[in-house]
Amino acid sequence: MDSCEPGAVSVRGLRMRYGRAEVLRGVKLTIPRGEVFCLLGPNGAGKTTMIEILEGHRMRSGGEVRVLGSDPQRPGPGWRARIGIVLQSWRDHGQWRVGELLSYVACHYPAPHDPAGLLELVGLTAQRDHEVADLSGGQRRRLDVALGVIGRPELLFLDEPTAGFDPVARRQFHNLLTQLSVTEGITILLTTHDLAEAERLAHRIGILVQGRLITTGTPAELAALTGAGTEVRWVEAGRQRRELVEDPSVLLRELQDRFAGAVPELQVRRASLEDTYLDLIGR
Repeated sequence: MDSCEPGAVSVRGLRMRYGRAEVLRGVKLTIPRGEVFCLLGPNGAGKTTMIEILEGHRMRSGGEVRVLGSDPQRPGPGWRARIGIVLQSWRDHGQWRVGELLSYVACHYPAPHDPAGLLELVGLTAQRDHEVADLSGGQRRRLDVALGVIGRPELLFLDEPTAGFDPVARRQFHNLLTQLSVTEGITILLTTHDLAEAERLAHRIGILVQGRLITTGTPAELAALTGAGTEVRWVEAGRQRRELVEDPSVLLRELQDRFAGAVPELQVRRASLEDTYLDLIGR
């Protein structure tokens, strides 16, 4: 594979075996720079193994992998400083003060973010002098992201970033990730079991099942694959009516003409990513 090939992540024929068990079976994937890509799949699908290979923390059994142009098994000088990793849980250094910890980590990078500016970006300026152990779950997660991006990474790995968050903290965290993607141009590779989160954040989604990447695409493209369409419900002649259509605009015009105005109890529901995911997994 050519090291000059564009894309933050390029994978061809990736395989991983543990004894007789084949965990990854010829995975092929390209993630362009600047994209937010979400990897979905049931437990045991191989997501964690694949991410660890891309991060350079696990040796693969076969295939070709390039992350930011380098093979993670044999990265060149400075490669690791170009990636950021936010683990699902991290509980070390609880007695460090937030500002001190961020400044200490920043010292290990050639051109880090200004710690004070980064604390402002992630909404932790008021907690600068607090001990890490005293932060709330949402504040701790924002600190995790700050630590992950302090070195100005080109690629950020996020594992279950909002597990256990309340709705307000989850929305704030999503806004932060969107801001990082847009203003910093960071490529983000996200794994999550929260399908609403994947639908909100990801430009594209890949579904891994039994070690195979069965499909990739935008949420709309995945819905088209399953033929899930859009559900239209209304009440007519005292009865609940329902139709599943690919393009609801035609049916809605017909209903408005039929009722000469407002359609009783009209509901239009596009197939969610959860509908699409369960349909694809079921196949």
